[in-house]
Parts: sequence; C-alpha cells; structure tokens
Amino acid sequence: MRIGIVANEASGDLLAASVILALRELSPDARFVGVAGPRMAAAGCETLFDQERLSVMGLVEVLKHLPEQLRLRRQLGDYFLAHPPDLFIGVDAPDFNLTLERRLRRAGIPTAHLVSPTVWAWRPGRVKGLRTAVDLVLSIFPFEEPFLRERGVPVRYIGHPLAQEIPFETNRAGARRALDLPTTGQVIALLPGSRVSEVKLLARPFIETAHWCQARRPGLRFIVPLISPRLRRLFEEVLAGSSLAPDLTLVDGQGREAMIAADAVLAASGTATLEALLLKRPMVVGYRVDPLTYGLVKALNLIKVPNVAMANLLAGRELAPEFLQERCRAELMGPALLELLADGPRIAEIQETYARIHRALRRDASREAAKALLELVGRP
Repeated sequence: MRIGIVANEASGDLLAASVILALRELSPDARFVGVAGPRMAAAGCETLFDQERLSVMGLVEVLKHLPEQLRLRRQLGDYFLAHPPDLFIGVDAPDFNLTLERRLRRAGIPTAHLVSPTVWAWRPGRVKGLRTAVDLVLSIFPFEEPFLRERGVPVRYIGHPLAQEIPFETNRAGARRALDLPTTGQVIALLPGSRVSEVKLLARPFIETAHWCQARRPGLRFIVPLISPRLRRLFEEVLAGSSLAPDLTLVDGQGREAMIAADAVLAASGTATLEALLLKRPMVVGYRVDPLTYGLVKALNLIKVPNVAMANLLAGRELAPEFLQERCRAELMGPALLELLADGPRIAEIQETYARIHRALRRDASREAAKALLELVGRP
C-alpha cells in the first residue's frame, strides 16, 4: 500500500510520524511519500522536498511566499496524480493541504486530513471547503467532533498522539543532566517558535525577557531549543545584535527535553503550549504576527475564541497568561514569569488541571488514526 502524506511544519511532523509508525505496525507493506520532517523521515517516509519551504504562518506572510507555495502545491498535485497513492493524508496546514486534497479527491484518490482546521475558532466558512476536500477528518480534540458532525463533515475523534507519547511523570533531574544544566536552581525554557517568521518576530522580545528576569534573579537560567540549524543561526544573529547578554543555553532540537528540565516555559502560541501542558509545566505565552495580519484579523473579527493558546482553550480559562502583539514585551512577560515561579499553590492548581486534560486526551490516538485510515481504504 502506498500512502501520500504532506506535513508542512514541525508540529505536523511530530503528529504524522506517530501515525506512520502505527500504520506500519498494522499494515507492514505500507510505504509513505510526500513532504516530511526529520521525525517522519526517521519513521520511513520519503520526502520530495524540504519541509521548511512550506512552513509559513500568517496572512501577510503567506502572501509574501505565495508564488512558491502555489508552485510547490501544483508540483505535489502533479506528482500524486502521475503516481496515484492508495490514500492521501494532509497534516494540518489547511490553507495549503485542503486545496491539494480536493484536487486529488476529484481524481478518485481517497483523502484524509489529520488535525481539524480551527473552523470552531476562526473563519467558520471553511467548513464548506472541508466537506468537498476530504473523505475523513481525524480530530485530535474532543469538542471538534460534534461541531464538525453537525455540519456534515465525516469525522473521527482519535485523541491526541502526544498525550499517548508523553508520560504522566517526567524526570526533571535526568533531563537537566542530559542538557548539562545544574540540577539545582530554577530554569525557564524559551520556545520562540518553529517557523522562520515566528523566530524573526519573537526572538528579540524573548531574549529581552530573559535579560529582564536575570537582572532581578541573577541565578535564573534559560534554555533555548531550536529545531533547525537555520533557526539557530537566526536566533544567534538576533542575540548578537541585541547588545544584551543573558545567560542562555542554546540546544539543537530537544524541545521536549528542555521543557522537562524547566520549572516554567515561555512559549510561542502553537503546539508547544499543548506539549508544555502535557508535561505539566506552568507557562507564559508570547506571540506576534505581522502588524498588517493582526490588523486584518481584528478588523474582520475572524477570531471567535477568547484565547489563542491551545492550553488555555482546553483548560477553559487563562491558566497561561497570554501576551500578544504590542503586549509581547519584556516588562510584561518578565513579571508574569517571576510571579508564576514564586506561586506554589498556583503551580499546583495548574499541574492538577493539566493532568486531568492529559488523561482526557489519552486514547491511543496514533493507533485509532491508523485503524480509521485503513477502514477508509477498505483494509481493516
């Protein structure tokens, strides 16, 4: 069996890799080809070109890269039509993948979409396009299934693969030893995003926040995991140009290990906030997009939810303070981090809530996804 699969960014790479492994366990003859990150490649997926070429976030940012995005999508469609797979899976990135899925489905190729588009949060009109593009949506959050089913979208709630993969208890001291961090004292993990556009906008306020905190707590340590050499170079350039010298430990990849080693996390909004939740780490969320993108989103009232961080949406309240756009700056995020580190009862409440959510999301998602996909193509 031959399966086409496209994951546009690091979070998709993480989710797709676990599903690939589960599919190969249930169907050992399965072969995978598409656009893969390092985890998918390690799981046995052949990649047609570098995943980072597809990793773009925001309205204005996408427009800047639109010609290349359209060309790459057309090339992928041409490839899969010339070499039809038994199944095509688009992983997240709905603005890119749904159009590709629709083209392939019209040619008779079964299509599935892993991770429901956030139509419940913004741009709900996309539901119509979802219905025409896919034979099945694999939903990873419980509130999505009834929302989509009521609107005529074929959907299966599978739980979240990360909830299965991440243990309920982690070894902070062991993670610190592995990262050459002191086993005593407090550590904060900085996660400025997995996309070039995110690191360009968030590196400086995150660096300034580390400097602000260390000026008031000299013993505080910071660790910064960066998922690729390109993002590490970009972060180092921003650090060198900042004229600041916070005590930062930069590591290649190892984002999860860095969060396990940390007492708290300062993260870009995205999958990192869910991963921090599953690791039971208190967090502060900072995020910026291009000002024009933000202006358009606000003017058109596109966002329909009170928070942007998935950790807060799942908790039903803002346990992780959010600092967006002009509020994403050191003099606001720094005090929030230090207050969080000093508030034992609040940390205990956060950890208890995150543990409850972890249990609710743990459903052996990768295996459930693999079973649903095999049923879709008539191979139970």
